[in-house]
Amino acid sequence: MLKKIKEFIIERLIFLSGIASIVFVLLIFIFLLKEGISIFKTVGLFDFLSGRFWYPISDPPKLGILPLIMGSLLVTLGAVVIAVPLGIASAFYIAEVASPRVRDALKSCVEVLSAIPSVVLGFIGMVTLVPFVKALFKIPTGLTAFSGSIMLAFMALPTIISISEDAINAVPRQYKEGAIALGATHWQTLYRVIIHGAMPGVIAASMLGIGRVIGETMAVMMITGNAAVIPTTFLQPVRTLTATIAAEMGETVRGSEHYYALFAIGIVLFVISFLINVTADLFLHKDKR
Repeated sequence: MLKKIKEFIIERLIFLSGIASIVFVLLIFIFLLKEGISIFKTVGLFDFLSGRFWYPISDPPKLGILPLIMGSLLVTLGAVVIAVPLGIASAFYIAEVASPRVRDALKSCVEVLSAIPSVVLGFIGMVTLVPFVKALFKIPTGLTAFSGSIMLAFMALPTIISISEDAINAVPRQYKEGAIALGATHWQTLYRVIIHGAMPGVIAASMLGIGRVIGETMAVMMITGNAAVIPTTFLQPVRTLTATIAAEMGETVRGSEHYYALFAIGIVLFVISFLINVTADLFLHKDKR
């Protein structure tokens, strides 16, 4: 009887925790919507999203976030190109190739990497990566989208590696044993059998890594140059959506157009993050063939 009561209490607590999470997310979205929707009384939605100039303190203010969106997308694209192949390859090495001792050491390193604060990584990037990029490409400044992409790639790696490794380990061992029994080598089994079975989880890991990158603030604010211009190459300063909110929220007047515009940027980020997480969840629960 006591055991059933404990199970009932635990089930209800878990249920309430899930409901509370949904309620908190809804409350956050409602708060952002309440504060940010006011900007659209003076600036049209299309003009806000496609405007080429972000000069919030000019007279009149120009509140176009296209340079910020392009900056976020460029930095994210560069980070994805670096982090996804490296993360997936690392996950396969840890799960299928490394010896048990090496596997434990690498997994510990991945966990340590995920625990490093982003502001510390941003500081390391300013001291080491930025001067290196400046000298390598012989450009006026190393505070570029490329520098931000490299640093954000390392920040996304723990997420991609951990989830991809779990997806690889979740593939039934019978698949591997059957392929080897039919004469396939270890490497043939990996790229012809294991990767297909783990593909939904690998894609979900990549999507969550993208979500981690696009929502990052401090590192990109420190090493991307914070120039609100539409970028044409990776080797020029950019400004992201998150960095704009962090840099300018403390300087705004409550109730001003600038104030409401920053909350509207928060709505855009919320929607982007929501879509990325929904997409990752769909791939994660996709039926394996």
